[in-house]
Formats: sequence, C-alpha cells, structure tokens
Amino acid sequence: MSKKNKKSRNHRKNEITKGIFTVLENEPSKSFNYKQIAAKIGITDAHDRNTLIQRLAQLKEKKRIREVARGSYQVLEDVKTYHTGTVDVTGRGNAYIVVEGMDDDVFVPFNKLNKAFHKDVVEVYIYPRKKSKKLEGEIVRVLERHKSTFVGVVDMQKTFAFVRPSDFRMYTDIFITKENLNGSKDGEKVIVELLDWPDGVDSPYGKITEILGIPGEHNTEIHSILAEYGLPYEFPIEVQRFADGLDTTIKKEEIAKRRDMRDVLTFTIDPKDAKDFDDALSFTVLENGNYEIGIHIADVSHYLEVDTILDDEAYDRATSVYLVDRVVPMLPEVLSNNACSLRPNEEKYTFSAIFELDNTAVIKNQWFGRTVINSNERFAYEEAQHIIESGSGHIPEHVSIRGKAYQVGEDVVKATLTMDKLARIMRKKRMKQGAISFDKVEVRFNLNENNEPIGVYFKEAKDANKLIEEFMLLANRKVAEFIGKQKPKKTFVYRVHDDPDEDKLIALNGIISRFGHKLNFKDKKSISASLNQLLEDVKGQKEQNLVDTLAIRSMSKAVYTVDNIGHYGLAFDYYTHFTSPIRRYPDVMVHRLLQHYLDGGNTVKADIYEQKCKHSSDMEALAANAERDSIKYMQIKFMEDHKDQEFLGVISGVTEWGIYVEIIENKCEGMVRIRDIKGDYYIFDEKQYAIIGERTKKMYQLGDEVVVMVKSTDLIKRHLDFSLLGKNG
Repeated sequence: MSKKNKKSRNHRKNEITKGIFTVLENEPSKSFNYKQIAAKIGITDAHDRNTLIQRLAQLKEKKRIREVARGSYQVLEDVKTYHTGTVDVTGRGNAYIVVEGMDDDVFVPFNKLNKAFHKDVVEVYIYPRKKSKKLEGEIVRVLERHKSTFVGVVDMQKTFAFVRPSDFRMYTDIFITKENLNGSKDGEKVIVELLDWPDGVDSPYGKITEILGIPGEHNTEIHSILAEYGLPYEFPIEVQRFADGLDTTIKKEEIAKRRDMRDVLTFTIDPKDAKDFDDALSFTVLENGNYEIGIHIADVSHYLEVDTILDDEAYDRATSVYLVDRVVPMLPEVLSNNACSLRPNEEKYTFSAIFELDNTAVIKNQWFGRTVINSNERFAYEEAQHIIESGSGHIPEHVSIRGKAYQVGEDVVKATLTMDKLARIMRKKRMKQGAISFDKVEVRFNLNENNEPIGVYFKEAKDANKLIEEFMLLANRKVAEFIGKQKPKKTFVYRVHDDPDEDKLIALNGIISRFGHKLNFKDKKSISASLNQLLEDVKGQKEQNLVDTLAIRSMSKAVYTVDNIGHYGLAFDYYTHFTSPIRRYPDVMVHRLLQHYLDGGNTVKADIYEQKCKHSSDMEALAANAERDSIKYMQIKFMEDHKDQEFLGVISGVTEWGIYVEIIENKCEGMVRIRDIKGDYYIFDEKQYAIIGERTKKMYQLGDEVVVMVKSTDLIKRHLDFSLLGKNG
C-alpha cells in the first residue's frame, strides 16, 4: 500500500471512530447497533461498514465503550472522550492539550498531532486513563488555526522550494510551488502564508508573501521577530495618510470646554532618550497649606475618534512594542511624538486626575476631567534624581540632557522634593497594605551607529522613578475606584491581578525552609507581608536568585477585564490603566468610558468591552514575547565577541534537557545541555528544580552559581549554548 493511501485510510478510520463516539455520547442512556450508527453518520459503503464493525469490536476490547446486549453498544458512564483545547507543542515535537476546566493537560505524541500546530484550538480524543498514567490522546481535527503565516528560510529545489520555519515548535516545512515563490531566492528569510494541507501529503502548501532579507543581518532578524508574532513594523499607507490629515491645532473653542491649567507649574520626568511624553505633573501650594497635584495625561481620545481606520489600527495593535533598538508605536508619529506628546512650552490637550493632598498624603479632594496645560520643563529621571539627592536646583553637565549645566528654579525644586516626600509616604502605606515589592532590574544595551551592542547596563528604579510611579498608581487607582463604586454598576475596563498560585507558594515554602525561611499562610495579607520579608531577607544571600525566581513564578499574570477582582500585587481593590494612552489601547478605552460617565451616560455593554479587554491582554503578551526575543537576539550578538571568556552565572532554569544559566555581569542567558555535562549521567528532579548526577549525586539547582564559557551562538535560531566548567566555589 502506498504511503498516501495508508494515510487516507487512517484518516477515514479516525472519522468513523469520531462518528461512533458522537452518536453514543449524544444519547448516553441509549444503546445502538452498527446499522443504527451507520445510518446516523451516513455510512453506505461496504468497506466503511466493515471498518465500523471492526472499530466497535476494538473499542469494546479496549474498554472504551461497552456492549450492553449482543451487537448493541453504549458509551461508558461518566466518560466524555472528546474535548476542545489549545495545543502546546514542546521542543521535542510532542504536544500537550490544555483543556479549560481540566486539572491535567492531555499528552499527544508527535504522530497523533493530525496537522495541528502550536496554539491551535483543536478537538482531542482522550483515551481512557489507566492506573497511575497521565492523560493521553490524539487530535481529531483542528477547529481554529492560531496563525496562518510563518517565518522561515527558503530551501530552493529545481522546480519548487521548501520554507523551513524558524520556530522550533513548527515541526514541518512548507511546500512552495514555482508560481508562489514571489521572487524569493535560496537562503533568504521570508514570510510564508499557509494555503492548504491536503490529505496524504507530507507538507502543507504555502505562498511567500514577503522577503525579509538575508538571515543574520540586523534588520532581517528584528523584522523576523515582529513577523513571528504577527506584529507590524510600519503603518498601512491609508492609515498614515489619515493620521497626517488630522487637524492638531489648539483651538480657543476647545480650550473653553476644558479646565485651563496653562498657568500652573507643570513638568515632565521621563527617560533621557524618550521621544513621547504622555504624562506630566503639576504642583500648587493651596492657601490652607495643602497641595494640589495634577496628573495630566495626553488626551489621545480627542484625536483618535471611534470607527475610523486610525482607531481600528490602534485597536488591532493594542500596544506599542519596545524592541532593543526601536519602538514600534501604537499610533503614528504625528500623534505619538507630536500632537499628544506633552513637550515643554507647548499648549496640549490633556485628561487629568487632580488631587488635594495634605502633608501626610491623605486625599482631601479629587477631580477628573479634560484640561489644557503648558509644560514648563522637561526632565530626565537622572536630573530629577539629582534634585532629590542634592536638594539643589543646580544640574551639572554630566547629569544634564541639555549638553550643559543649568539652574532649575526654586519652585521646581520645592515641587520635586515635596512630591518625593509624599510619594515615599504613599509607597510605605501601599507596602503596609500588602503590595509585593519585586525590584526588577532591566537590561539595556549601548548600541553603536550600526546597532551593534558594544556594552550592557542595567536600568534600576531610583527615587525619581518611584515618585512618578506612585502618582501614576494614584491616578489609576482613583479613576477605577471613582467608576467602580458608582451605583448602579457601570461597565469599566480594569487591570486585575489574581491571587498567587497556592501550589507554587507551597512548593516555594518547601524550598525556602531549607534555608531557614518560611511563608505565613494565615490570610492574603500575611502571605504578602511574609513574601516581602522573604525578598528582603534573602538580599545578598546565596539563595537570593532561587527565591526571587520562584517567587515571581508563583505570581499570576495581570490582565484587562470588565470583571473587577482587584489587583493582588499592588494591594488595590480597584485598579485600571489611565496614564499611557499613547502606547496602550486600554487607556484609550478608559478615557472614553470615564468621559462618557462624567457626561451622565448609561452603562455600556459588558460583553463588547470584555472582548476588547481580552484582545488587549493577548496583544500585550505577544509584545512582551517579541521584546524578550529582541533582547535575546542582542544578547547573543553581544556574546559572539566573548567566546574565549569564563563567566560567573546563576542557574535560572532547569529542564529535562538542560539547565539555563544567566551570566551575572550582563544578564545574558544561555543553555547547558545535559548531554554535554561531563563526568556523570544527570537526571531532572522537578520537585527540587535541579539535575542530579546518577552516580556522584552531584546537584545543580535553580539559583546555584556556576562558571560557564560560550560554546556556540546562533543568531538565526536565537540559541546561545554554554559549556559548564563547574560550580562556583
């Protein structure tokens, strides 16, 4: 029998098996003979009828159905064999199907994937579970493709080509006919669109839609990262034209509708290389001695009108993407860097949250609405930090972003120092209420004119960053609370963060008990307080890396939703995103809804906004993955020039195929494969987050310090492999 015919027969057998279970499960209290089943699923062919009879006998023998009378079959009680789930393909080509509401994932071996790809929604048949065995099954059909375009490299043959996908989870190449090559050449990196995958054919058919360039070249690889996640790197011509045609002038009649704050002391504090400034702070000392502090946010919704191609594009993108060497903005430059950027000495439309605070940071009054401002100064974080640390308005040349030393007015110095004091009080109060404090260190690269990495540095949050953070948190929290507490209930967009994963916390507690630490599980507040204490206690200790990593992994992911459950990590009952509409679409939705309710509007449809929230959360996750991949790419590029050096690193991940090691001095992460570790055969111990030598019992555990050397680098596959030289000390 030919390979093609065999595949076709197997496919028909699967269809008949599915038909049997469909009939039996639809009426589980009844029994059916082969003639009744054949009639219900439309079998008239003698060969198919014989296959049906054989499958009934086999399924009965395997105890997947039962024979209640001679030749009459019924589904087993309490057994549902078909489920809908999402595919998670592993590096080895097998997959797990994640089924909502099911505790265990369903293992599917490579030969039972039935054309399903990573993240596809599929129907999976689950075999009856045997004692002490994991759930196992086979994919019956693909219900929904996660994506239809892939990035890969052209492998040209005489009259056709294959595209070999870059994603290691894509287990098949894609066949390209001569007419679908679109001018691509052998060895080029391209985007290929999936067309069809006929039965009995080894590879799916596709067509090349875009040529990205030569593999390994900088722009090719950056554009590849965006393409892999379906993220655009330029705006469609019609969207750009629409944006360029917007009237962005400031008009008297519009100012008249707003609270005029152009004469109030206002300034921005942003990264020194920032191009868009979407938030500003204003400061006034009131006659009663209290402070009026305004958090002014670019009024993007004034320009971004609903049901326009510009709004559709912004919604589709949902977020700006911050790669190592560039920003892929949510909005065209005419808005992001010009009309909506709160540049100094320019009148700008804003949406504001204004608070009256006393000396102890207690809120006495609040106001939300549209305003117009004129920022007096633009500061970098470094300049604001210098004011905080020195108490002086003299900005020396080495700190200044203006290229020369200069003097800040006393009013700005007083405003900065006062707001720093209030921010410290608010932060302390937040921590006391149970907020979790993870001190994140972000990796940044010094790039030359060719975007080559020539150095690595770490971005740490100092007092100036924390000042801005606290006032942004205040605005976000109070806007959410203002709408969230209204009666009757109004639909709104919230940023929520669920409680930590209890099983992961228990596992963390088991690990840290070895080092003399423990968590307090009495209640939510106790868990938060003990987590913070733990993170503080391990600073500088040998177990710090292990504890920090496991604590972060125990946390849930924050998402957007209309269903408010509060924000665990910040210890807020109400929280939203109001402060960055230039780079986040949910903030635009929040502005629109807030104004709608300020105008006395009725509640909006929750299901429509929940769908928009899910899309925004999904796009945020894609952007985060693309950002991580761009950092990984740049790390590998950086390490190519350091192949003969020894590095001290920390084990940052442990898997059955190897350990991940993060170099301490530059945060570059690579893999040491188990098969490459000399002197013993190592076994993965999932409970201890370790690999252990079978003979020597030597352990390499998450958090251990080790010495490594670069073994190999692959910019195209984004692989960095290390050789393990041994444990440190």
